[in-house]
Amino acid sequence: MKSIFAVILITAFAAVSCQKNTENSNKESMEQPAEGTFGYDREFLNKYKETIVLTAPDNPGSKAIIVPAYQGRVMTSTSNGNTGNSYGWINYELIQSGVYQPHINAFGGEERFWLSPEGGQFSVYFKKGAKFDFENWQTPALIDTVAYKVTESDSSSVSFQVNAFIENYSGQMFVIEINRKIAMLGQRDILNILDLQTLGECKSVAYESVNSIVNKDSEWKPETGMLGIWLLGMFKPSDKTVIIAPFSRKEAEKPAITDDYFGKIPADRFIVRDSVAFLKADGKFRSKIGIAPRSARNVAGSYDAENGILTIIQFSLDQKSKYLKSTWEIHKDPFDGDALNAYNDGKLEDGTQMGPFYELESSSPALALKEGEKVTHRQRTYHFEGDKAALDGISKKVLGVSIDQIGEIFK
Repeated sequence: MKSIFAVILITAFAAVSCQKNTENSNKESMEQPAEGTFGYDREFLNKYKETIVLTAPDNPGSKAIIVPAYQGRVMTSTSNGNTGNSYGWINYELIQSGVYQPHINAFGGEERFWLSPEGGQFSVYFKKGAKFDFENWQTPALIDTVAYKVTESDSSSVSFQVNAFIENYSGQMFVIEINRKIAMLGQRDILNILDLQTLGECKSVAYESVNSIVNKDSEWKPETGMLGIWLLGMFKPSDKTVIIAPFSRKEAEKPAITDDYFGKIPADRFIVRDSVAFLKADGKFRSKIGIAPRSARNVAGSYDAENGILTIIQFSLDQKSKYLKSTWEIHKDPFDGDALNAYNDGKLEDGTQMGPFYELESSSPALALKEGEKVTHRQRTYHFEGDKAALDGISKKVLGVSIDQIGEIFK
């Protein structure tokens, strides 16, 4: 009898314990993810658009969210699963409204596909003969509101394709096919590609996008214009975030850096030291820099000292090729453009502001494609978060500057 009584007690205790565990589990699953986390952004985006979540093959905490309706853009990523920091800037208000805006729909996202050039006689953002001002500026639907078709996908990669035609400011019509593939990179990939011995005590996430434009019609010619691939990433700013743009310097030669897109940048916001350009990325002053291909290197990045996040982009670069110029004017040389751009958001003259956010951008060269030929542009995006010593080693190796140098540059 005693043994039977003991079994009954144990069974009853197990049942109560199981019930409590189930209740706790249900409670946890019902709790809303905290703002700023990957889980929060995942739930938010799922309410409004179909999403594709990719996971690195050897790191289950390394994830990225892709939205086909937004041209297959990478909306955000994380190095630590649903509870980890979400790295991309997302325009919650615009997405939630469901209303398209004039000129541009800045949904956000840490890597989106765009076309260049933006301004000039070969622009695809201004109609033929229009004045180069904001009222006439219009982001083409092809890179703003058109959904891209998924052609292939698995747990760590997804491919898109879209066929379209687009006309430039000079009246040249382009018939094109766009292909885009995003693939997660594992920790071994990161170490091999960046030539690192270890990631140390820090978490990581990385992905590569391979983008191409195929010419489906007559040959592109310099005198009537060509198209380029332009990749832009929007990230969250902080008072202690700095953009790092290394460049190639030849003795007695001034680096080809443009720093007056919106007027001269104050000295306490933009500094060039040795072979690195530093730009504040606090989202509080509208400023932009560009580095021409002859001076650019194939890497750039940012460091958020407030949150201990190091971001790096690595992109294909051809220093001998021509790149499209995008300033809002008729150009004397429309092929003297930038390979790398960086932007810090800020208030406009009327006091309004889209963000705040900051951007890291890379572009492809302009090529005179014959029918059936293509231009391809690759970019890898990396985020590292955690131990300062580990981040310092990565920054020194890839960007050529220490974490302390970055943190003290504007002090």
